[in-house]
Parts: sequence; C-alpha cells; structure tokens
Amino acid sequence: RAIFSPSPSCLSLSPRCPPPAPHTCQGLAPCLPDEGQVNTSGPRLLLATLHPASGSSAAMDRIVSALLLSLLLLLQSYGVCGAPPQPRGTLCRTKPTDLVFIIDSSRSVRPHEFEKIKVFVSQVIEGLDVGPNSTRVGVINYASAVKNEFSLKTYQTKAGLLQAVRRIEPLSTGTMTGLAIQFAISRAFSDSEGARVRSPNFNKVAIVVTDGRPQDGVQDVSARARAAGIEIFAIGVGRVDMHTLRQIASQPLDDHVDYVESYSVIEKLTHKFQEAFCVVSDLCATGDHDCEHTCISTPGAYKCACKEGFTLNSDGKTCSACSGGSGSALDLVFLIDGSKSVRPENFELVKKFINQIVDSLEVSEKQAQVGLVQYSSSVRQEFPLGQFKNKKDIKAAVKKMAYMEKGTMTGQALKYLIDSSFSIINGARPGVPKVGIVFTDGRSQDYITDAAKKAKDLGFRMFAVGVGNAVEDELREIASEPVAEHYFYTADFRTISKIGKKLQMKICIEEDPCECKSVVKFQTKVEDLINSLQR
Repeated sequence: RAIFSPSPSCLSLSPRCPPPAPHTCQGLAPCLPDEGQVNTSGPRLLLATLHPASGSSAAMDRIVSALLLSLLLLLQSYGVCGAPPQPRGTLCRTKPTDLVFIIDSSRSVRPHEFEKIKVFVSQVIEGLDVGPNSTRVGVINYASAVKNEFSLKTYQTKAGLLQAVRRIEPLSTGTMTGLAIQFAISRAFSDSEGARVRSPNFNKVAIVVTDGRPQDGVQDVSARARAAGIEIFAIGVGRVDMHTLRQIASQPLDDHVDYVESYSVIEKLTHKFQEAFCVVSDLCATGDHDCEHTCISTPGAYKCACKEGFTLNSDGKTCSACSGGSGSALDLVFLIDGSKSVRPENFELVKKFINQIVDSLEVSEKQAQVGLVQYSSSVRQEFPLGQFKNKKDIKAAVKKMAYMEKGTMTGQALKYLIDSSFSIINGARPGVPKVGIVFTDGRSQDYITDAAKKAKDLGFRMFAVGVGNAVEDELREIASEPVAEHYFYTADFRTISKIGKKLQMKICIEEDPCECKSVVKFQTKVEDLINSLQR
C-alpha cells in the first residue's frame, strides 16, 4: 500500500494538478489529479515524498509501490469506460498577421450579395487569433471611391471586429480596384494605421474580393504591393475578369486566385483562408482545441480524453457520463432574450443552444437543477429550479417555450434573476453554487450596471453570451471575473453551438480533490490497482 506524507510535494500525475490545499484531510495531503486527468502525452517522472520508514526494506517497498502505481495509472488512463482517446485532425494557431480585406461594393453587387461578403469576412475573422501582438485586421470598402471602414489599429478584439463588419454598408457606384489597392499600400499598411514593421515574424496579407472588370489599371499597382511584401489573394465572383485576378494575385497563382460562381457560395472559401494563416503548434498548451475534458498533444495535432466515469463520444471531443457517473450540485438558470430582433427562426437555434448545455449536466435532486427565464419588454419565468428532475423533461419544456418578441429589458431580467430565480421559494438550494447564463442579441433598453454588479457580489457565477448586435461593453459588465472566460460573442446565430461547447465545460463545478471523499476514492483505486498487479 502506498503511504503518502502530508508534504507539499505534488504527485506529477497531471499537468493540470491543482496546487496543494493549505489543510490536510485525516493526515493525508496528496495533490491528487482530477478524475481521469492522467497525463498521457509522454513519459513523465513520478515524484513522491515519503515518511522515513523503519528499515530500508519498508522504504523500498513504498517507492516500488509508488512507481508501480504511476505505471498502472498511465496504462489505465484511456478511461474507465474503455474508450481510448481518438486522434483529431491537425489544427493550428494563426501566425501574427496584418490582414486587410479589400471588398468590392460596386453597383453590380446587390445588397443581399454584399451581406454574403460580410458573412465570409466574419467567418475568416472567427478563425483568427486576434490581438495587438497576434493578428490585426482592417477593411477597405471600394466602388468609384475608397472608404477605410476600419484600420489595423482600430479593434483589438474579435468581438469588436465582428460588430464593425456587420455595420459596413455598400457604396453602390463604380469599380476602381486599382485605386483600392493603392490605398492599401499607402494608407492601410502604413505605421500610422497600425501596420507593423516588415519582419519574418509577421505576415502582411490583402484579400481582394471583386465581381467585375475594374475601371482602372491593376497590374502595376499590384506589382508594387507585392514588392512591398504584401501577399495578395484575389477572389472573383460571377462574371469577374479572370485575367484581372491573375494580375492582382501573388505567386503561385493556383494558391492565390479563387473563383466562385455566386456570392451565395463564397462561404466555402472560409476554410481555405483559415488554413492559409495557420501555423502548427502545441494546441493543448495554447488552448486552441475543443476537448471537453482533457487534451493530449501529438505532433501537429491533438487527442481528446475524458475524466474517470465518462466516455468519449463519437465526435472525439465531448464526453458522456457512464452509468453510475457522478456530478456536483449546481443551480443553473438561463436568462434568454426573446426580443423582436432575435426573429423566430433564430429563437429555435437558441432553444437548441440551451438543450446542448443541458445535455452535459447530471440532472437530479442532488446534482444539477435547471431553471429558465425569458425576457423582452417584460420578464417571464418559463420554469423554476427543480421543477423538472431529469434532462428529458427539461429539454421538452425548452422546446415548448413560446417566443415573446417586443423589447430588450436586460436590466429588469437580471434583477428578476437575483430577486426570484435564485430564491429558496423558487427551488434554489442553500450552499449550492449558483450559475447564470445570460443570452442577448442587442443593446439593453434599460440600465444594467447595478443588477449586474449585485449578481456577482452575491457570488453568482455569471456568463454572458452575445450574438449579432449585442454590445461588448454590456456583455463584459454582466460577466464574472476573469471576464475573458465568462463572456462570448458570435456574429451569427448559426454558430452559437460552438459557444455551447465551450460553456459545457466551464459551468462544471469541480470537486475539491483533497476532500475526504476524493481521498478515500483515490486510496481505494490505489489498493485495487496494486492488488491487481500482485495477482
């Protein structure tokens, strides 16, 4: 039997092993890993501090037991439910880039087609690592004249960029493509507009999107741009002049010239450009992965694994509880914007988003409880905490929720959450962690500051999810600290499922690994493993 001392030394079983607790539990203070969080990314040294034993034989027995335990845990780290981690496709982070979109909004581009260009631009931005020290983005809008929509230095967050793209309007005149490229050279890629000094560590990239023949020359100005170190991609749509695209683009032309038959299918180029900006890295270290529980790095890719009591789903990323799996007690209330701007078809996507998160919970009287509140010009409780005792009933109630329409009184809804949703009379349990998820698609029509602050002061963990015209400052005001981990934004309702995946793991209240219950469970597993080895 392995005997651990109350030493601050930590068993290096997991790269995510928490720091030692300041207290001990019945004389034992091992730094225990989260359930199933055994590192499988490669061989690691196991260190344990042991009490001096009476005699070298006893000490040696303990050391051998500890080493054998580490080996057994390593071999069994594929999960109690028997499913090994599945390899995932190669993904990567984007190399720091100064990226400028040059988009044609001449009269030949109809308004609904211009909206497709904006969706394409937004989707490319979604795949970038945006920030002052990573990728900076600017947009030039052109027709007969050139309009600098925003420069490389204007927005330093992805949310800010996406909202700015949504506000762009077409100019609807001629097609001066050469003038727009000249503007990019002299203005958009200048130091004063936020461009960085030319360096091997940074890329300078322009993406030109056009659907017609230019009314000015593009060959010479494009050559000057390329000579200045700007890599140019040319995208042509519909009746575009292909010869013009080849004059604009960098070499090799096969990699830098793209054609689509209409704006309705321009989105299919999104993946190509996300790959074009990518650099292979340790995705687990950077957090650039979607593993619900554990990420294991492999060269140029990663694998996902699950905690003990869970099995990996067929998507290779999410985890489901095995029979007999346990979860922590949690009171979770959704606060959902049902205003007119959401629109009925998007409201159905919001309901799927809610049920996506419900699927990740262990719902019961002693574990997770879920409540749902919808708001617009008024606030309506759809169902309180504890009314439904299982996932099936909760999801059925969510599907039946009727769309309210009207205004956006987010402040009033937050006050209702504080005063009613998390009250004992509405099913909240004393001493159980409280989590609120606020979902909105626009600016609040009332004051939110006091209610948002009070919710956090009361210890509620608040997540803010914004879509479309949601205001970043309001989302940040609602979100708990650290704000970056508690607020999310996407430009398109169709992509909220990605936010749902991130929230599934973040709302989980993890058990203290040094609580007596965990220690006993861990010791029992140790004894079983050693007995198995002895046999």
